[in-house]
Amino acid sequence: MDAVDRKIIAALRVNGRASYAELGRQIGLSASAVHERVGKLEANSVITGYHAVVDPYAIGLGVTALVGIHPAETADEDKVADSLGKLPEVESCYAVAGEEAFVVKVRVSTVDELERTLGRLRRIDGVSRTRTTVVLSTRFEGRPNTSYAAEQE
Repeated sequence: MDAVDRKIIAALRVNGRASYAELGRQIGLSASAVHERVGKLEANSVITGYHAVVDPYAIGLGVTALVGIHPAETADEDKVADSLGKLPEVESCYAVAGEEAFVVKVRVSTVDELERTLGRLRRIDGVSRTRTTVVLSTRFEGRPNTSYAAEQE
């Protein structure tokens, strides 16, 4: 991966719907050259997918919480992670250093639904307890880090 690939990735992280022609204008390449490079980045699993960014409030998910998952002494962390991944309310799961094995981001419609979700989390085999932080407001989220593209210039 070279500096041009990094610029393409940075541009796609800002606007994943940009056309090859638009990307080419930004990067200084032809649309066909950008198309070829994007294809290689996808084939090499550098670009792993494209998605829509949706306002959670607009789809009824007004409560966000960060939940620390404390493992039991005998917990199989891979099995715990698999179980966490089966809960649709769990949007993200991070393996972390410290007392907690994981921190998960949960999105639900109401505080009552959060309470039910926390009960489901606590019943996962290998989870000894949870620690929950309710998000009051989101200042920014999912911001693309494009600093790696500038570093290569």
